[in-house]
Parts: sequence; structure tokens; C-alpha cells
Amino acid sequence: MGPSPQTQNPGQGHQDRDVYLAQDTSDLIGIQADLSSSESDTDLDSDDTAIFEINSHSTRRLESAPLITNHRRLPSADEDDGDHEPDGVLRPAEDEEKPVTWSSLPKKGQLAILTLARLSEPLTQTSLQAYMFYQLKSFDPSLPDSKISAQAGILQGSFTAAQFITAVWWGRLADAEWMGRKRVLLIGLMGTCLSCVGFGFSRSFATAMVFRTLGGILNSNVGVMRTLVAEIIAEKKYQSRAFLLLPMCFNIGVIIGPILGGSLADPINSFPQFFGPGSTFGGKEGVWWMQRWPYALPNLLSAIFIFASFLAVFLGLDETHEIARYRRDWGRKLGKRITRAWSRRPRHYRPLTRSRDDDSIYTDSVGTWSTPSSPARSRVHPRPHKKLGFRQIWTRNVILTLVAQFLLAFHTSAFNSMTFVFLPAPRAPENSRQGLFHFGGGLGLPSSRVGLATAIIGFIGLPLQIFLYPRIQTKLGTLTSFRTFLPFSPIAYVLMPFLVILPRIPWIVWPSFTFVVSLQVISRTFILPAAIILVNNCVTDPSVLGTVHGVAQSISSGARTLGPFLGGWGLGLGLENNMIGAVWWALAVESLLGWVMLWSISEGKGIERKKDETEDEE
Repeated sequence: MGPSPQTQNPGQGHQDRDVYLAQDTSDLIGIQADLSSSESDTDLDSDDTAIFEINSHSTRRLESAPLITNHRRLPSADEDDGDHEPDGVLRPAEDEEKPVTWSSLPKKGQLAILTLARLSEPLTQTSLQAYMFYQLKSFDPSLPDSKISAQAGILQGSFTAAQFITAVWWGRLADAEWMGRKRVLLIGLMGTCLSCVGFGFSRSFATAMVFRTLGGILNSNVGVMRTLVAEIIAEKKYQSRAFLLLPMCFNIGVIIGPILGGSLADPINSFPQFFGPGSTFGGKEGVWWMQRWPYALPNLLSAIFIFASFLAVFLGLDETHEIARYRRDWGRKLGKRITRAWSRRPRHYRPLTRSRDDDSIYTDSVGTWSTPSSPARSRVHPRPHKKLGFRQIWTRNVILTLVAQFLLAFHTSAFNSMTFVFLPAPRAPENSRQGLFHFGGGLGLPSSRVGLATAIIGFIGLPLQIFLYPRIQTKLGTLTSFRTFLPFSPIAYVLMPFLVILPRIPWIVWPSFTFVVSLQVISRTFILPAAIILVNNCVTDPSVLGTVHGVAQSISSGARTLGPFLGGWGLGLGLENNMIGAVWWALAVESLLGWVMLWSISEGKGIERKKDETEDEE
């Protein structure tokens, strides 16, 4: 007889229990192997839950809902780790090899809003230039043309001078946590709108001066927009196209603005059949307010366009400040509600999504479940890190980059101003030329031909910016393309005065003028976006990005105030002393100094966030 249970060896009992456990473990391993082999035939986007009952050696399987992964498939263990980002998200390797195109720009909706807002300023400025002389003349018809020209220069300078004084402080406010980028941009757009309306309804030079100065004080849009573009487009491979959108608006404004301003100014005399006495809209005596304020209509149209861009920014633009973007944005919430109202879907079903505030899964359909967010899983707001002191911002590379920005803005603005004086200036007498350098006069073009010359500048620049610049900049790089194309400007400045000694034959003058202007436009197309990118990339701390862009705008405004003033003064001296080329050649020397300075500048790394962080925000 075998031993009874009471007399069984304790060690033997332990051995038998280990045998049973080993059998159970082997059964579990076999079941798991079966499950792992069967999982290869199932969808990778779902998880199966297996419940094991050891005593009965049976298994029950529960089918689960598809795993929500922000529309990305989680990789399996058998897949190569080389195509994974650190967050475990599978991304195809061929995406990295795709060339950057306009259609591949991320966050195109945000960029479109900024483009609309940026277009409003050059459109208003170029429209204003078409009729400013005549509006000032209407204030006091007894003033001579020389006095009117001086007043026009003062009005132009007051706007840029006010920007020069206040742009730095607006940049500091854009970096402040309680203000942010979006609020500063909204203030700038509203200030420009009010300034435009006030200028249109001005009845004296003093009133016009006040409103132009007010517009410059409140307008810091360019610096803030550059900051927004830098933070919206985090990856450097997209910067060549993203930062090109802002200068591109200038060429569009040069083409459209003068046409709108010139056609809508003094509408009673321009369109008497619509607004004059006995007309469609004028009645018996004509539109009374157009008679009292004949230059208000183009300003009103510009103000409407600016206000439309204000609404687009208020409703559709996201805040990008590292702290202020977590603040409640009532305008953005209203914009989303309007968007949902226009694209309403059936409410009985809505796909499961992952909450932006936490990692819980929720659904907004009627009668379905939702998981409330818990404080432990809610979004953690980043703590504001210590800001750099104002003196700590100014490293050697930052200072040299800003000096190059000043020299660039100086000679480009002086060229634009001098060209519109040089083209209509009367030609010099035939026998006034003495030697190779002593000659004077201008091209003597009528006003209609000056408008044609303006259109030529715009039509040359726009296709270059859209089609040629992004490809060449991608191949050469930002700093190399800057150094390569900047010398085209001094060549154009050297050749420009020699146009006056050409035979007065249209088929000789116009092709020559187009060639010289093309050199400057090609140069400007490549160097203006490059200068913006260099300023942006010399900043390494996001807390001072708005400040540096504000300083850059302030410096550019100062250069755009000083350049036309000195250029006009030098052009007058050249006309008096029969040496019109002196001021052009001095401008060429100044631009060459800026080119030499580029060799002491290094392109910084800028503020480039990680790719997975950017995609999570999208």
C-alpha cells in the first residue's frame, strides 16, 4: 500500500505542486503561442484581450474596439525600427525624400490668414502714393508744387519714423505672457484701419499728419508676422517658402494698389455717370460726401480690406506664444463655432477622437459614453522659464545681422524713392554732357509711363518669387544665396544713370530700363527673404523672438526713413551740378559694404521644435 496523505513527505508535496505549476505554465505558453500566431491574421489596429482560467485550462477572448492613435498605425515588433520616430509612431521613410513644394507647406490655413493681413499694408501704402500729391493739393491749392512735394515726403517719413520709435516696444509686448503675438497684431490692424479712415476724411495737412503718425505708432505688423511665421513653421526646410509669402505681398500691392487708388480717387470727376450730379447714385447734386472728401473712397476701400483681415485674424489665427497660447481665446472659439455651423454634420454619430486636453477618449454623439478628464491627465501648462535680459540678447551675430538688415533696407528703399523721381525728371539739354561722368537730367517720362514702369517692377518680381526663388534657395542655402545675389543690386545702381545718355528711341530705352530694373528685382527677390530668415535664425530663445523681430522692424523703418530722404537730397544735388550719377554710385558703394559684412555673419540654428511636437500640435 502506498503511503497515506497524512504521512506523505512534505518535500514530495512541494515537488508535485511544482509539476502542476509547470504544466499550467506550459499550457499558458502554448495558448499564448496560439494567440500570437492568430494575431498575425487580425487587424493591427485592434487589441485582443485574453482571460485565462488556469484550473480549467480554458481561455475566453474579448474583442476590443479599435485603438485610437490619432489616425496613425502603431508599429508591430517585427517592423524595422529605422522608420520610427522616438514616440513609436510609424512614418514611411519615403516622406523624408519628397521635395518641398508650395502644396506641402504645413498649416496652410494659418499662413493664408497671415498673408491676407500682410497684403493689406502694401496695398494701402501703394494706393496712397497714387493720389497723395493731389490730395495735398486739394488742402491748399495756392501752394507751389515744391511745397506739396515736401509735404508728401513729410507724410511718408512720419509713418516710418513712428514705426522706428515704437516697433521695439511692440516686440517686447508680443513676448509678454499677458499680451502675446495675436493681440499685438490685432491692435496693429485696427490702428491701421483707423488711420486709413482718418486720412481719407482729412481736410488739412495737420490732420493728415496726425492720422499717418498714429498709424505708424500702432502698426508693428511686419515684426509680429515674422515672429508668427517662425513659430507656425517650425521646420527649417519650409522656411524658404513660408518667409517668402511676406515679401511677395509687396509685389502684389505694387501692381494692384496704384490701380485702385488712381481709379477711385476723386470719383465724381473720374466716374461722373455713377457719382456726379444727375447720376445713378448721386441724384440731382451728386454724392455729397464725395464732393466734400474727394479722396475718401479709396481709403474706405482700403479700410474695409484691413477690417476683413482683422476679422480673419480674430476668428481664425492661433496664438503661438509659448505661454499665451494656452490662454482662452474667445475669438478662436467663435471662429470654430461658425465653421461648424457652415459645415454641420449629422449629430447621431461622430467618430471617436482623442481629447486635446488629456489622453482620454470621448465622443460627442447623443446617447454615447464619454470618459471625463481627470486632473492627473489634463494638459500640463509649461512653466515660464526665465527670460533673457535685454542686454543678453545682443550677441555679436545678432548685432551684425541687424546692421546688414539696416544697410539692405536703406539701399532698397532709396532705390524705390529715387526711381520715381528719376523717371519723370525732365531730360537735360543736348550739349550739357561733359565727359563720361558729368551729365544730368532724368528720363522725362509722363505719368502714364511711370505707372507702366511700376508695373514692370511688380510683374518681374512676382514670378521670380513664386517659381525660381524657392528652388535656388533650397540648393544654395540662405546665407549663400544672400551673398550670391546681393551684388546684382550695386550693378543696377551703377548702370541706372547711364540710361539718360542713350538715344531717345523707345525700343532702346525701354529694353535697357527693363534690364537694369531686372537686376535689382532679381537681387531683391533673393536677399529680402534671406535677411528675414537670418534675423529669425540668430535667435535661440523663444522668449525674445518677438523682441528681436521688433528691433529688426524698427531698424528697417529707420532705414526706410533715412534712405529716401538722403537719396532725394543727393538726387537734387546731382541735378543741380550736372552729375546725376553721383548719388546712384554712392548707393552702389553702400550696398557693397553690406555685401562685405555678410562674410562675417554666421547662420544660426534658430528655434526649431521637434518634428513629433509639431505634428502633435497639428
